Amino acid sequence: MLLENKVAVVYGAGGAIGGAAARAFAREGARVFLAGRTTAALDKVAADIRAAGGTAETAQVDAMDEDAVGAFADSVAGRAGGIDVSFNAIGVQDVQKPLMEITAEEFARPIRTATRTQFLTTRAAVRHMIPRGGGVILMFGGGGPQTMPGLGGFKIALDAMEGLRRQWACEAGQHGVRVVTMVTGGVPESVPDDFPARDRIEAGIREGTLLGRAATLDDVGNVAAFVASDRARTMTSATVNISCGAIVDH
Repeated sequence: MLLENKVAVVYGAGGAIGGAAARAFAREGARVFLAGRTTAALDKVAADIRAAGGTAETAQVDAMDEDAVGAFADSVAGRAGGIDVSFNAIGVQDVQKPLMEITAEEFARPIRTATRTQFLTTRAAVRHMIPRGGGVILMFGGGGPQTMPGLGGFKIALDAMEGLRRQWACEAGQHGVRVVTMVTGGVPESVPDDFPARDRIEAGIREGTLLGRAATLDDVGNVAAFVASDRARTMTSATVNISCGAIVDH
């Protein structure tokens, strides 16, 4: 198992992306702590993990609340002996409109949300990783070099996360902490069934790839587990691109 005897924390674990990562971490042997705002969604993921023979615990946590994030990380580290992996996959509350049509608040919200939550959850985890001589921070949603009209502040929020990833990798690397961003270009399975124009969005994601297909939730989980494992011990301050060619690196 890639993550045997590891302790993994997942924020936004009740969502499609966070849930996929949490299930994969548990399948690979990690003891998983699921954090989010919706208890029912967390309980469903935890039940899936336990049914498959894994270990999972849940906690209602607002990943934008500094005190709540700190207390949760301290509680996990105290009960489990530390934190090896921290993955933040919460939504950034983006409003996607052309810049000439969006309000200042709508524009700034995803930038503020992404940078604050990633800073808070990373700092809370790194604080416990330093005494252990290492750990892995995973962020989700890196931007890549391309953009398109009508994204509002969303793409800028993703770019800001990449800057935060580089800064954390620079400062935490001396303590053995790796920081990596996962880039997908969109995961069709993560679009809710009742979301307007779901079919059009899914088709657009696939058509924008070089492989004619998009990343699945299983892909997200499998790659997240690998990156979090010691087999990826040389990877830090980097993006892991699983966009099937939708995002082409420079």
